[in-house]
Amino acid sequence: MIETIQLGSIKWYHILYPSEENLNFLSENFDFHPLDIEDCRSRVQRPKIDVYEDYYFMILHFPYADKANKFVKTKEVKIFWGKDYVITIGKSHWVVKNLFNEVKENPDTALGNLPNTSDILLYSILEALMKETMSLLTRIDEELDLINREIFNIRAEKTIERISVTRKNLILINTIFRPQLRVFQKFESGAIEGFAEEMEEYWGNILDYYQKMWDMIEDYEELIEGFSKTFDSLQANRTNQIMKILTFISTIMLPLSVITGMYGMNVALPMGKNPVAFYVILSGMVLIMGGMMLFFKRKKWM
Repeated sequence: MIETIQLGSIKWYHILYPSEENLNFLSENFDFHPLDIEDCRSRVQRPKIDVYEDYYFMILHFPYADKANKFVKTKEVKIFWGKDYVITIGKSHWVVKNLFNEVKENPDTALGNLPNTSDILLYSILEALMKETMSLLTRIDEELDLINREIFNIRAEKTIERISVTRKNLILINTIFRPQLRVFQKFESGAIEGFAEEMEEYWGNILDYYQKMWDMIEDYEELIEGFSKTFDSLQANRTNQIMKILTFISTIMLPLSVITGMYGMNVALPMGKNPVAFYVILSGMVLIMGGMMLFFKRKKWM
């Protein structure tokens, strides 16, 4: 189904689930390259921008949170952009759909006081996607702050899960952002001229958004790496402390086990038939245990 909004001389086509009939409509009514139409049939593409004389074709990736608001996933945004039209196609990010509905309901106010050009419409779409991505990164920042507060908690299971989930999400966002940085730099560098004048500040704002988020991702990756190493060190230290205590107990019990083992044998031993032998042996074992503990403390092993 092709939904259309008329904004003065600009048309916005939104095709949520493109059928062959929809793609044929694009081929017949627009002079699009067949390879671009073919890219619209497939779901997973590398981010890119193809430049032609009378239009541009972009494939961009943006992250979004799943229904449980736990894991980050990827949505493709495919856009044809010409002088008097913008076409968003495919099962794009929900932000694009929301903005389309908002513009459809309030065509005169949805884009504010910005000029009515296809460049500005594209800018509004990209800005909405950037703001939603920034909101997602803010939630990751809150998760990192929570990890920072709980990292010294004795109960490690929840902290391990938080660190693992956050690291997975950051790795995915990194793989989304890294290849697209060069794509957005083309706007400010002038490689993408567009169809309207005085768009440099608008494209620069989009690049500023993207550069800021990229810097945040790099900082978050360093933080989660530091938290992970700190947490591993704490867990290793706790494990060493536990092993140290168990070793002390085993060492103290070793001579006591030898004594009890000897007197458990069915042979004649000193004081074996003495009625107070039990108390004498027990006292000796207590003295041995106390002496070993005193020795450990003097050596500062305890």
